[in-house]
Amino acid sequence: MSQAPSNPITNLSAGEHPLPSYLQSDNLGPWGNYLQQVDRVIPHLGSLARWAETLKRPKRVLIVDVPIHMDDGTVAHFEGYRVQHNVSRGPGKGGVRFHQDVTLSEVMALSAWMSVKNAAVNVPYGGAKGGIRVDPKKLSRGELERMTRRYTSEIGIIIGPNKDIPAPDVNTNEQIMAWMMDTYSMNTGSTATGVVTGKPVDLGGSLGRREATGRGVYTVGAEAARHIGLEISGSRLAVQGFGNVGGVAGKLFADAGALVVAVQDHGGTIYREAGLDVPALLRHVAEHGSVGGFPQAEVLANDSFWDVDCDILIPAALEQQITAANAHRIKARMIIEGANGPTTPAADDILRDRNVLVLPDVIANAGGVTVSYFEWVQDFSSFFWDEEEINARLVKIMKDAFAGVWNVAQEQKVSLRTATFIVACKRILHTRELRGLYP
Repeated sequence: MSQAPSNPITNLSAGEHPLPSYLQSDNLGPWGNYLQQVDRVIPHLGSLARWAETLKRPKRVLIVDVPIHMDDGTVAHFEGYRVQHNVSRGPGKGGVRFHQDVTLSEVMALSAWMSVKNAAVNVPYGGAKGGIRVDPKKLSRGELERMTRRYTSEIGIIIGPNKDIPAPDVNTNEQIMAWMMDTYSMNTGSTATGVVTGKPVDLGGSLGRREATGRGVYTVGAEAARHIGLEISGSRLAVQGFGNVGGVAGKLFADAGALVVAVQDHGGTIYREAGLDVPALLRHVAEHGSVGGFPQAEVLANDSFWDVDCDILIPAALEQQITAANAHRIKARMIIEGANGPTTPAADDILRDRNVLVLPDVIANAGGVTVSYFEWVQDFSSFFWDEEEINARLVKIMKDAFAGVWNVAQEQKVSLRTATFIVACKRILHTRELRGLYP
């Protein structure tokens, strides 16, 4: 039997798809985890599977040099990224993170998860993400502003209110977004409030945006708990990361009667069997920057966090925290992913075999981008809603999205992560099919 002809340029058999050089690696990091998740959903896509390769390739990858004058007169260079994974359903949407460990693999994966997340809650966005490899804590305020503005100018060729809309992420906030909005506006010659979301309210930001991701985590967590017969009141909660996501979610669960027994962040791990005083802990974090040194708790070794006896675990820090090395130690009945990509595919399998329900990031932490969508709409109309209306709209969208994912999971007997990917990827690829290829 004759073999398919070899392609002398790519050394691939006919019909195979050569990958861009930056995707050719034995260790793709977070992007590799995302690709495994896509592979698991392809058998469920039906006729749309012919478009599945679209999901495996970012539409656009921009790597930029970010030179700035430092306070001591030297010139420093930082590496920045903006990745647009897919824009079939609308403008790219996703945050910008400043962190010393930012990599291209990470930003590509985060942009892809944003595509899935936006489609899962059915907001009219594609997926994008950005970042700079820098430890912002080592910069003065002036250096931070100059870096932000230079980065915004460098990526300005691909962002815009109808093209790609950044937002806050790890180590970025309302002030960073204000500088980004102002820089873009100065470069284009008119005020463009809709170029970013997560802005200060006085610059077109939305009420409820800061708490939105944590509120979404609580909303889907409460819905899932109802489905599995887990009573929130009296349940034990462990939270990794205690900022805008973990802190807000922890407070909402505590308000509903849960006991927050353990919290971990970059400052250490604390524990209290009878439950931590969450309002006091939030004040401590606001004042000191971490949970470290909180007086009303005992200190645990960081690795012991995974052994805490709890009903609900909320990883709300960084990606790849729950791995094959620690998944078997987790005692929780339910994991709600407040962070992006905190669980590796291998850990997912272990947790499934142990009957631990995982509420995946692509649905659980979608509250932030949902209210970002509200902010974007309000900026275009110059008509702003009150916080009560925003929260009510958020809760409805999150509940409806979770119900759809839950039903698919039950019907097709798959995990909630795969079910979310089925719902989202079908929406993305159906739009791709309807639009066709140009030219």
